[in-house]
Amino acid sequence: MRKYLLRAALALSGVLGLAMTGVTQAQDIQAQRLYNQSLAATCANCHGTNGVSVPGVAIPMIHQLSESVMYERLMEYKSGKRTGTIMHQLAKGYTDEQLKTIASVLGKKN
Repeated sequence: MRKYLLRAALALSGVLGLAMTGVTQAQDIQAQRLYNQSLAATCANCHGTNGVSVPGVAIPMIHQLSESVMYERLMEYKSGKRTGTIMHQLAKGYTDEQLKTIASVLGKKN
């Protein structure tokens, strides 16, 4: 009987452990999504919440750029190959991976 109870307790702890792992993974995925969205949200200050800046101003509308084109341009700003009023300075404050994330969140999906 003791062996049976011990085996049952071990099996139950394994099931609970797997369930907790699933919860932790779901929380990690949600945290990553929020982080990705917060990176992209920094662009909204100038480019608008959906990449559509105020019409008639010199700030480009980025909502039609594909993910790859957006990433390429962000990297050009970061390297100094492309200049602008402030983008070349802002892009230098992000890692390449963060710029890739921003392009992934904001870039137009085909």
